[in-house]
Amino acid sequence: MRISERGYGEEGRERLTLVPENVDDLWHLAHVLEPGDRVEGDTTRRIQRNDDQMRDTGGQREHVWVTLEVEDVEFARFANRLRVSGVIVACSREDQLNAHHTINVEEHDEITVEKHFKPDQTERLEEATEAAENPDVAIATVEEGAAYVHTVQQYGTEEYASFTKPTGKGEYSRPRAELFAELGDALSHLDADAVILAGPGFTKRDARDHIAEEYRDLDDRITTVDTSAAGDRGVHEVLKRGAVDEVQKETRIAKEASLIDELTENIAQGAKATYGPEDVAEAAEFGAIETLLVVDERLRTERQGDGDWEIDVNETIESVERQGGDVVVFSADFAPGEQLSNLGGIAAILRYRLQ
Repeated sequence: MRISERGYGEEGRERLTLVPENVDDLWHLAHVLEPGDRVEGDTTRRIQRNDDQMRDTGGQREHVWVTLEVEDVEFARFANRLRVSGVIVACSREDQLNAHHTINVEEHDEITVEKHFKPDQTERLEEATEAAENPDVAIATVEEGAAYVHTVQQYGTEEYASFTKPTGKGEYSRPRAELFAELGDALSHLDADAVILAGPGFTKRDARDHIAEEYRDLDDRITTVDTSAAGDRGVHEVLKRGAVDEVQKETRIAKEASLIDELTENIAQGAKATYGPEDVAEAAEFGAIETLLVVDERLRTERQGDGDWEIDVNETIESVERQGGDVVVFSADFAPGEQLSNLGGIAAILRYRLQ
């Protein structure tokens, strides 16, 4: 994320001109923008023409500059765009005022956001800005007969490719080199800045040797890690062990994986942890929260007034921060966020045990 301009608008709202530089940045914006915010940007709009010089054909698209009062935000991951919908409150064509419109924000599009930023939203933008300096990372996991490639994104990990090549002595077995060649081709095409190669036993070492010989441009980008499994389980082990952190100073998902493990361990031991909106709010009142964990989608729903929590989540967050606690907003698209959702969408690691 690049912030090209800062300032203040009406009613003390902060104005930021932002340029999302990748899909991660669009995802971050989806969790920063809320109903009532104002978003300005260049867009196209179908304009009706009913004058005597031109027959009305249903309208032609024209470039216009609009300011929307936001009503809805949708992150369309597979279309690589953010859809911001609302009412036009300012426009380069006055005849379009008060109409509904949607701005499609894509990578490298410039938009201006005017709103009262909450602390966690400001922190999210700062993380996105810092993440632009981090290298892209791929996690390749391999075992006998199978290999997987996952990309590491700010919003989670995604499977990029998987290969199955039976090896050994069976009728349908294939030389291991065929599996390693497909893995090397995928990694070469992905062209990540760093690759973590993981898996059980000696297979990953043989894969590393093959790739180093056949794909020499990848050799200095590969780090090997021992895991007990390949696939999703192997990826989780890589994240939990902090292997990605050795390449990227800090990744959001590695932190989430570690925190959810600490939380679930504390819950299992009946120790310093609590979950669910009411219990977490009570812990915040006592100043007992060391780290507050909340799922981004649930936080957004509650802030929009569409949720069913009987607590004011903003008050809880402000209370935790005021008393020196940390607030971590989890991605609903990654496994730790799914685990947290199953605990009610909000939980806390405590400074001390509550009776």
